Amino acid sequence: RGTLVSWNQFAIIFGQLVVYFVNFLILGEHTQPVIEKIGATLYQVSAESDTWTIEKGWRYMFGSEAIVAGLFTILVSLVPESPRYLALTGRDEKALGVLSHINGYEKAKEILAQIKSTVEVKSEKLFSFGIMVIFVGVMLSVFQQAVGINAVLYYAPRIFESMNMGNPMVQTIIMGIVNISFTLVAVFSVEKLGRKPLLIWGSIGMAIGAFGVALSNIVDGIAPIIPVVSIMVYSASFMFSWGPICWVLIAEIFPNTIRSQAVAIAVAFQWIFNFIVSSTFVPMYNMHGLGMGDKFGHMFAYALYGIICVIAAWFVAALVPETKGKTLEDMTNLWRNRDKK
Repeated sequence: RGTLVSWNQFAIIFGQLVVYFVNFLILGEHTQPVIEKIGATLYQVSAESDTWTIEKGWRYMFGSEAIVAGLFTILVSLVPESPRYLALTGRDEKALGVLSHINGYEKAKEILAQIKSTVEVKSEKLFSFGIMVIFVGVMLSVFQQAVGINAVLYYAPRIFESMNMGNPMVQTIIMGIVNISFTLVAVFSVEKLGRKPLLIWGSIGMAIGAFGVALSNIVDGIAPIIPVVSIMVYSASFMFSWGPICWVLIAEIFPNTIRSQAVAIAVAFQWIFNFIVSSTFVPMYNMHGLGMGDKFGHMFAYALYGIICVIAAWFVAALVPETKGKTLEDMTNLWRNRDKK
């Protein structure tokens, strides 16, 4: 189960890499527009720079997505229903068919029997297992976004451009390749190493990368390769940990009888904090202070993300249960026993 869910993250990162390549090809011989400062907090596009991406290029980039969206609309109709949902609604034969594709017929019958033993009561109140299970699920989603990864993915070309390391689109593509490689680490190790170790080590790696970028903006004359490598370490650490493993845990951690409600709440918090992080990154990144100019904002943003990564590591070690080797039905007993304590 952990491997299958991790492949979902691989598909997301592969899709991002495809977008990086498509945008690179659309950009062609054009260059990124130059942003110049015209006030304490005001910026504008230099009239002398190449403004093609602002005038026309972005339209081609958005238009290219329509092709994929249309293909997705067709393919999503072929996705089977969850076997637990099918069992919940009395369609046992269809549930058995879906389970057989993954586990084989004999094992599928055993799993279906386990499912039916916990779905006889179709639902319970959200806090039937205590508030902690909801808190842990929500905070997993919050930390996945609060560590700041989407700010890096969304603004990667601009970040690399500020580091003065050649063509930022090329570096963005390299980062995409690194991301895919480390997502595969999670795919092939999540069932061997477990969920918690990957999350903890990923949080530590992200903290090291984020603090590396922050320090690069304090130390004068540091080689540009240092912050670039730090960004790569930060991103790669996310890709084998919080990227796929958060989704694995959200899929596994909730008892069946509250699962649909709890997952919906957890994912809602994920999108809320996605919005918060992506909308606050640019103002933070451009902040001035301590006589450092805009380098203060660069340092502050990554130092903040690094601190959040350290807190995330502690949170996982202290509060998140290991779900490796446990069925979804086992989670019902785990949280019910924890609530009694």
